[in-house]
Amino acid sequence: MSYSTLVSSATLADHLEDPAWRVFDCRHQLADPEAGGRAYVNGHLPGARFLHLDRDLSGAMNGSNGRHPLPDPQVLAVRLGAAGVSRATQVVAYDDSGGMIAGRLWWLLRWLGHDRVAVLDGGIERWLAEGRPLSTELPATAAKVVFEASPDDRVVSTGELLADVGERQLCLIDARSPDRFRGENETIDPVGGHIPGARNRFFRDNLDADGCFRPAAELRREFLALLAGTDAKQVVMSCGSGVTACHNLLAMEVAGLLGARLYAGSWSEWCSDPSRPVARQLP
Repeated sequence: MSYSTLVSSATLADHLEDPAWRVFDCRHQLADPEAGGRAYVNGHLPGARFLHLDRDLSGAMNGSNGRHPLPDPQVLAVRLGAAGVSRATQVVAYDDSGGMIAGRLWWLLRWLGHDRVAVLDGGIERWLAEGRPLSTELPATAAKVVFEASPDDRVVSTGELLADVGERQLCLIDARSPDRFRGENETIDPVGGHIPGARNRFFRDNLDADGCFRPAAELRREFLALLAGTDAKQVVMSCGSGVTACHNLLAMEVAGLLGARLYAGSWSEWCSDPSRPVARQLP
């Protein structure tokens, strides 16, 4: 059996010694980019390997492609192959932020054509709450394999969105907090606001009080209400830099709503050009 959205800590615990599984620690803090690496060294799930959001799960910034541009597919493929990930490998990603960063690795692997990838539901917090162990031991060097990357078309460009501003054929959903969506309390990007026509779905609304994903039926009901009749294949997810948008994409898959795409550059790319329109809302 393979997992393509979420996996429980109980299921993962049963497969920690399974050579066909690979676990990746994706912990990261935007305000302290090295915090995740330090946390990994201090204790991680047994056998887990660490991937850094900026260095492994993102490409180089050039001032106009957002804060977390997509990595080069072949570079990421080599990194995954070096960790022993092949097409037959079940990948599990976890973090300590409700899947906020782990969802990025989930989406990247799906983008590269690898369906056997899931996010650990509840992350490291749920793992610890259930009394499961951590390790400070680094995993043994894996036998290198070839990971074949075949990027698909689940990415939407700035040009496509700009052309759609007046047409409104796409349903753009912004995963940022409601205040940042309105253009308030913007402390990360140089401009506050959102892309005209966007709707807001704060990614944390996908989670319950324990940091696990809410039931599929609840997520489906809320997303269908937000889409208001729009087909899931016409949905485009954005956020600040293309990271938390992946959380909404994962939630839609959990809800059985398939085919939505990602605006990888998101708000940080959009607002880098002052000629692009900006919308703001009063509370």
